[in-house]
Amino acid sequence: MRKTRTLLFLLIGVILLSPVQAQKKLTATEAKEHIGDNATVCGNVVSTRYASSSKGEPTFLNLDKPYPNQIFTVVIWGSNRSKFKTPEEDYKDKKICVTGKITAYDGVPEIIADDPKQIRIE
Repeated sequence: MRKTRTLLFLLIGVILLSPVQAQKKLTATEAKEHIGDNATVCGNVVSTRYASSSKGEPTFLNLDKPYPNQIFTVVIWGSNRSKFKTPEEDYKDKKICVTGKITAYDGVPEIIADDPKQIRIE
């Protein structure tokens, strides 16, 4: 009985703590060690670009180091851009936190933001 109760408490603890881990704040530099994780990444938007003539019309928000030496990028695809108004201007030179799944493109970690609620200005 005691062993069952211990396992039950352990299981409840794992379930309750899992969302907390998903919301752990990472720096732009730390993000590369968390590819595949859902997390919140925070940093200063030091360069932006709206690539209106590129496939998918992406907007790039680079944190802490500007393109071409970026260490983390927030990507907003053109299909979602209208939800954000002018993100390349609205977030430029601001400290932000973005929440989502960390992936990588050409070795640079990124989060694709589909909804403005994913990005918070600090």
